[in-house]
Amino acid sequence: MASSKKLPENLVTQVALVLSQRVRPGQHLALGLSGGLDSVVLLDLLAQLRPTLQFRLSAIHINHQLSPHAGDWADFCSTLCQSFAVPLDITVVQVPFQPGDSLEAVARTVRHEALARHSADHIVLAHHLDDQAETLLLQLLRGCGVDGASAMAEQGGRLLRPLLKASRAQLEQHARQRGLNWVEDESNLDTRFDRNFMRHSLLPVLAERFPAYRETLLRASRNFSESAQLQEELARHDAAGAIQDRKLSVQALARLSLPRAKNLLRHFLKLHGIAAPSSTRLEDMLHQLLSARQDAQIRIPLGPVELRRFLGQAWVIHPTLNLPDRSLRRAWQGEKELTLNELGGTLILWPVHGQGISRARLEQAPVTLRLRHGGERLQPDCLRPRRSLKNLFQETGIPPWMRQTLPLLFSGEHMAAGLGIGIDCAYQAHPDEPGIMLEWKSNGSLD
Repeated sequence: MASSKKLPENLVTQVALVLSQRVRPGQHLALGLSGGLDSVVLLDLLAQLRPTLQFRLSAIHINHQLSPHAGDWADFCSTLCQSFAVPLDITVVQVPFQPGDSLEAVARTVRHEALARHSADHIVLAHHLDDQAETLLLQLLRGCGVDGASAMAEQGGRLLRPLLKASRAQLEQHARQRGLNWVEDESNLDTRFDRNFMRHSLLPVLAERFPAYRETLLRASRNFSESAQLQEELARHDAAGAIQDRKLSVQALARLSLPRAKNLLRHFLKLHGIAAPSSTRLEDMLHQLLSARQDAQIRIPLGPVELRRFLGQAWVIHPTLNLPDRSLRRAWQGEKELTLNELGGTLILWPVHGQGISRARLEQAPVTLRLRHGGERLQPDCLRPRRSLKNLFQETGIPPWMRQTLPLLFSGEHMAAGLGIGIDCAYQAHPDEPGIMLEWKSNGSLD
C-alpha cells in the first residue's frame, strides 16, 4: 500500500476548493450515494468538511432494483450513513427497460430524474477523472458533436462534482488510508456494457502507451467545451434576426453556410426542448425546409413533435392524434376566462369601451363557442363582402393545422367573431358602447 506521503493531492483540499465557490453556510447538500468506492470516499470527505464549511449534509440512495444485491446495498448505505451521522433517503425506482434500449442510459435517466426531485440546495455527485475520460471516448465513438464531447462540469445548476480532477487511483488510496469499506456492483465487471468494456479491456492498453491519457482527454474535453460555447454564441447571434415568436425564418436559414444553418437549426430545436439530431439528420431536415416547393406540406417527425413549414417559417408543433369533436359547443355566461381543454387553450375575455365586440348585440341571443364545420362566412371588414373562413384563414396566415381547433364565437346561430380572424361587421362595437375583447391562450398541445 502506498504511504500517505505519496498522495498526489489532498482530496479534502480539492473538494473544499470546489464547494467554497458555490456553497454558503447553512445550505443543504445531498450526496448521491451508491455505496461504491467513489461515493463512499466523497461521503467521507464531505463529512470532514461539514463543520468547517457549515453546510447541512444528507445522502440519497437510488435503488434501481436491477441486482439481487440491491437490498444489501441499501442496508450498507444506511449503516454507513449512521456511522457518519448523515441522514439517508432511500428511493426505490422502476427502470422502464425495453428491448433495444441501453440499460445503462435508461437507468441513468431514471436516477437523475429521482435526484432532480430532491429539494436540497445542491446535489453532489462523485464523478472523477476516469469517468471524464470514459465518457469522452464513448461519446466520440457515438459520433457526437463538440457539445457532446464537452467535459462534465464541476458546477452546473444544482449539481456539484468536486472530484473531477481526482483519479480513481487517488480515491482508492484515500479509502484505504481512511479504512473505508464499499460495495462492488457485480454488473461493473460485465463487459457487454460499453463503459465496462472501455474500462476493463481498452483503457488498460491505452494506459500502457499513454499513461497521462486521463489528463490529456480532460484537456481535449475542455477544448470541445469552449468550441461548443462559441457555437452557442454564434447561434444566438444568427437567431436574433431569424427566430421570432418561436418560429424560424426559412429565408434566414438559406442565407447561411451549411454549418451555420445546421447550427441555427440545432439551436432552434433546443429552444423547443428537442435533443439535437445527428448531423446527417440535420442536413436532411435543412434540405426539406429549403428545397421543397412552396406549397409542399413539409412534415418532419421528431419524436412527439413535428417540424413543419408554413409561409416561409419553420414551426415546431405538437400534433394531436384525435382532433376535437366538431360538435363541440360551450356556453359563455360572462366568465372572464373559459378553459377549453379539448382545444388546448383558454379564451380570455375582458371589457373595453368603443371597440371589440358589441356586448349588447352579442348577448341578444345565447353566446356559444363552437368549431368550424365548413361553409362558415364572416365579414370582418364592413367595406368588403362576406367571405369564407378558408379565404380568411389564408389571408391572416393561420396555419392549416390550427384551423380546426380555433374557436368561433356565436350569438345564437350567427357567427360574431373568429379567433385570429376578426369580428363580424354586424357585431363590431360602436365608439359609444361597451365592448368585449378576446384573446386565445394556447397551452401548446395542439400547436
